[in-house]
Amino acid sequence: MYDDKELERIRTGKENWEKTTLGKALSRFPERKPVFTSISGMPVERLYTPLDTADLDYEKDLGYPGQYPFTRGVQPTMYRGRFWTMRQYAGFGNARESNARYRYLLEQGQTGLSVAFDLPTQAGYDSDHPLSMGEVGKVGVAIDSLDDMKILFDGIPLDKVTTSMTINAPATVLLAMYLAIAEEQGVSFDKVGGTVQNDILKEIICRGQYIFPPKPSMRLTVDLIDYCFKNVPRWNTISISGYHIREAGSTAAQEMAFTIANGIAYVKACVDRGLAVDSFAPRLSFFFNAFTNVLEEVAKFRAGRRVWARILKERFGASNPRSMMMRYHVQTGGVTLTAQQPLNNIVRVALQAYAAALGGCQSLHTNSFDEALCLPTQEAVTVALRTQQIVAEESGATDTIDPLAGSYFVEAMTDKIEAEIEEYIQKIDAMGGTLAAIEQGYIQKEIQDSAYRFQKEIESGERVYVGINKYTMEEPEPTNLLKVDMKVGEIEAAKLKKLRAERDQTRWKAALDKLREVSLSDENVMPAVIDAVKARATIGEICDVWRDVFGEYRPKEFV
Repeated sequence: MYDDKELERIRTGKENWEKTTLGKALSRFPERKPVFTSISGMPVERLYTPLDTADLDYEKDLGYPGQYPFTRGVQPTMYRGRFWTMRQYAGFGNARESNARYRYLLEQGQTGLSVAFDLPTQAGYDSDHPLSMGEVGKVGVAIDSLDDMKILFDGIPLDKVTTSMTINAPATVLLAMYLAIAEEQGVSFDKVGGTVQNDILKEIICRGQYIFPPKPSMRLTVDLIDYCFKNVPRWNTISISGYHIREAGSTAAQEMAFTIANGIAYVKACVDRGLAVDSFAPRLSFFFNAFTNVLEEVAKFRAGRRVWARILKERFGASNPRSMMMRYHVQTGGVTLTAQQPLNNIVRVALQAYAAALGGCQSLHTNSFDEALCLPTQEAVTVALRTQQIVAEESGATDTIDPLAGSYFVEAMTDKIEAEIEEYIQKIDAMGGTLAAIEQGYIQKEIQDSAYRFQKEIESGERVYVGINKYTMEEPEPTNLLKVDMKVGEIEAAKLKKLRAERDQTRWKAALDKLREVSLSDENVMPAVIDAVKARATIGEICDVWRDVFGEYRPKEFV
């Protein structure tokens, strides 16, 4: 963007500034610390100039919104056309309580639903299973059967809203229930829109809510993708998630790199199944975190879009521009929230939401300020939603596209993160791909090392965390916390007992027998799962068929 003569002039000018103006200032007012780094530990220079973007090729590296390589956004008008989908993640207790929260959020201006399931549901256990004791409805809604799903979406027309479901190992079961509800509402599958997370590799890497071994888990993932491509065309069949990778302690570049590596594995699995890349890739979506360091987060999103577009085009031969678009949902950083001085979290979340908007997200959830203490209260979730609305309507971030483009710092940081992403992907490729890298413990170890570095910085005071290691104060015990009634487990168990007594036993048994038969073959399991949930088979019963057929995953221990 600058010729050699101009760059040399700038270099000379910078050297003169350092010797004169800067030198005098430093002699009187030394800088706060010898080295500045981002949250991820990436060095941050004192000043950025055109020297740091000398190799930038505008057409090749940036281009235009809605065009390859999508660095500046995946839509030609971005938020000048419409805002991102405001999708607050919610669910607690039983289906009736969660339905009331969804209706409230929709009335307050939320534009999409996002379902949080409790841990037993995520692990494929019914609410009356011994391992579910004490966990039913605690961190999400308990969904055992189609009956629960009907209550969860009671009065919510599925052709009028889009729904995101954070579910992985039993994703096929929950989507089958959702489709069965749509059918009962008279909504054709081609009008059903939303996303299912369906990202089992991330669970194995860092989150732990896996059930089956990697190979059959990947089979279930691809079955869902294949079925929706043919039958539910508006459904985003997987949300390849870096959010939990970041929550586990990764850097921004690692979050993006390992997520893209997982994406490569999923695309390859689909191609190996015989699916044409341009047939399914347009419905792939991603899910990322947003931390408080706004500029690093913006650079991360821009770099990720560029790398993904290049991989789909060059590695997999995609020709449809939509296949190359990295469309993603963002959730603000849950792990950044503090129980100390919880109102500070409102500011953190606002900065993180601002980063997501500047970075070009398609969908956003803002965390509630009390989430380090409890499930969100209605007051806190309202503030969280209003935070999105203020960023969208008042901040000015949505008035122009990719507003930080051309910033010497942001462009230099984008290039650095891109280079780090590519280096990680090359290492993973050399190991034989993502599954091999997971099996060797490489990805897990990289995340653990990053988390350890960050924790040491907090404990030493090298990195300030307001209210934690600086600006601390005595605080009263928190009040007005949301608590889930522990009786919800007993209530759900009673409902299950009634369900099992009243359902058509012949139909139920035939449906599970058919599911077992299909699961032992190469046939797509989705139609059999839909029939099973319609026969009122529970999530635990369906997953027990697969536990018997596929076995359960037990990860290796790495030193």
